[in-house]
Amino acid sequence: MSKEIMECPYCAHTKSSVTNKRDSPDGIRRRRECLKCRKRFTTYEKIEKSDLYVIKKDGRREKFDIKKLEGGVEKALEKRPVSQEQVKKIINEIEETIRKAGKKEIKTSIIGELVMKKLKKTDDIAYVRFASVYRQFKDIKEFKQELREL
Repeated sequence: MSKEIMECPYCAHTKSSVTNKRDSPDGIRRRRECLKCRKRFTTYEKIEKSDLYVIKKDGRREKFDIKKLEGGVEKALEKRPVSQEQVKKIINEIEETIRKAGKKEIKTSIIGELVMKKLKKTDDIAYVRFASVYRQFKDIKEFKQELREL
């Protein structure tokens, strides 16, 4: 792991001290003071997520796209009494579960099951909406069977 040299934006001196550190939506925010000119500046440290690939049903590989996950979850929860914060929490928890598995590739079927599990706990209607598209019910019997299992 290489260590980045932090330069003061005012005098380009490479030594500074951290006066304040806190988490922020952009990563870790550090308030620094240059040990030469004594001016203060802010830096952000962000964790870089490794590339993750999704294996589609037909065997194709494509890069994991959080926007696609968001789209599917939001569509299922559309016009349901679920706050935007809850939606973001669901999406973040699913992504965290996927990344914690530590694999470079994941099947869409695993992602779909994770989404259904979260939606089932959150909202029955959203769960059925998602399941009907994800499981591609062939007829009303399959749909009724899923409803009975709720």
